[in-house]
Amino acid sequence: MNQLAEELNTLLAGTVAERLLSDMGRRMYFPRGIITQGAEASEKAHKFNATIGMAYENGAPMMLDALREELPGLSPSEAVAYAPTGGVLELRKVWKESLFRKNPSLAGKRISLPVVVPGLTAAVSYICDLFVEPGDTVMVPDLHWPNYRLIIEERKTAAGITYPLFSGNGYNVEALLEGVRQAGQRRGKAIIILNFPNNPTGYSLTLKEADLIAQGLLEIARGGTDILVIADDAYFGLQYEDNLLRESMFARLADLHPNILAVKADGPTKEDYVWGFRVGFVTFGGAGFSDQQYEALTKKLLGIIRSSVSSSSSLSQNLLLKALKYPGYEAQKARYRAVLQGRYAAMKAKLATMELPRGLSVLPFNSGYFMSFLCEGFSAEALRVKLLNEQGIGTVSLLDRYLRVAFSSVEERDIAELCEIIVRTAAEVRAQS
Repeated sequence: MNQLAEELNTLLAGTVAERLLSDMGRRMYFPRGIITQGAEASEKAHKFNATIGMAYENGAPMMLDALREELPGLSPSEAVAYAPTGGVLELRKVWKESLFRKNPSLAGKRISLPVVVPGLTAAVSYICDLFVEPGDTVMVPDLHWPNYRLIIEERKTAAGITYPLFSGNGYNVEALLEGVRQAGQRRGKAIIILNFPNNPTGYSLTLKEADLIAQGLLEIARGGTDILVIADDAYFGLQYEDNLLRESMFARLADLHPNILAVKADGPTKEDYVWGFRVGFVTFGGAGFSDQQYEALTKKLLGIIRSSVSSSSSLSQNLLLKALKYPGYEAQKARYRAVLQGRYAAMKAKLATMELPRGLSVLPFNSGYFMSFLCEGFSAEALRVKLLNEQGIGTVSLLDRYLRVAFSSVEERDIAELCEIIVRTAAEVRAQS
C-alpha cells in the first residue's frame, strides 16, 4: 500500500470512516505529483511557471475568440483553465455556507468542506468507491432511481437490498430500520441511501418520520453497528406541503453518534435549474471528526476523482459561483419553485376529482419533480407504450408495475388533460389485459 494511503488511514484510525472504508477506499490517496507541484508553483513561481499543461499568452490561458464572444462575463482562467481536483475553492466555501443556511440543524456542527464532483451520479458512485465492497449490501427502497442498481450491483458487485418504500400513505420507517438491524447482525455494518424528495415517487419525509428514522438509527448505532448513510439530495428544497422535512437527513445525522458516518450528495442540478452543468458536491459529517480527519477523507476522495475524471468542469463551476453571488438569485429560484409547486398542486387537485379504473392507484407524493401510478393487474410498460404511440405522451415505466410522470416538465395549464389521457388509456389497457 502506498505510504500516503497509510498515512491517511492512520489519521482515520479508530473512526467509523476507517472501519467502513472499502479496499479501494483504504488504498486511495491524493498523489504529491504534478497537481501538488503545480499548486506550489502557482504560489511561488513569480518568474516562470512551467508546470501545468496549459498554454498561456500574456499571463492568461489561451482562449479562442469564438469562445470569448460567447462568454464575455468570464475571464480565460474562469472559462477554459483546469479547475483544481477538488473544485474551485471559493465555490466549495460558498456551497458550504449555503448548507448551513439551508439546514439550520447543522448549526454548531463540524462538517467537511464540500468536494466538487461531475454531477450527482458521480457523487453516489464515488462514495460507493470509498465505502462499498463486493459482497456488501446497500439498502434502497423498492422505488428508487434505477442508476443505484447500476452503481451498486454492476460497478461495485455489491447487492442492492430493497424494502417497501410505503406503509399505507407514509414512509415505511420500520422496514428501513429492520433492514439496518439485520445488516448489522450479519456484517456489523449497514449502508443505506436516503433520497428525498424521492425519485420516482416525489415523496418527502414528514417531520415525524424524520425523527423516527434518526432515533432508530441512533439506537442501532448504540448497539455497535457501524452505519453509512448516503443522503442523495438531488431534489433538495422542493417540498410543497406543510409538516415536511425541508432539511437534508444529513443535517440530523452528521454528528448523531460515533458509529454513524453521514455523507451528503447534492448539487445545483435541480436546486438551481442547471441540469447540464454536471456539478455535484460530496460532504462528510461524523460525530467527533477533527478537521484533520475530514481532510484525510477528502484526500481519499480526491484520489478517486484524480484517477477517474481528474477534475470537474471549470466553466460550469465558475458560472455557478457567479450565479450564487448574483443579486436576486434567491428570488429567481423562488419564482421557478413556485411554478413547480403550481404544477404539483394542479396534478394533486385533478387526480383527487377523478375516478380511477380498477388496478390504477396514485402513490403518495408531496414534493419534487415526479409522481407515480401503481398498475395492478396490467402492465405499466404496455401503458407507457400506448401513451407514447397513440397519444404522443412520454412517461417512464418501472418494474412493469409503476408509471412515473414528471409533472415538472408539463405546463400547469396542460396538467388536467395529461391526467385525463393517462387515466383513460390505463382503463383501455386494463380492459385488454
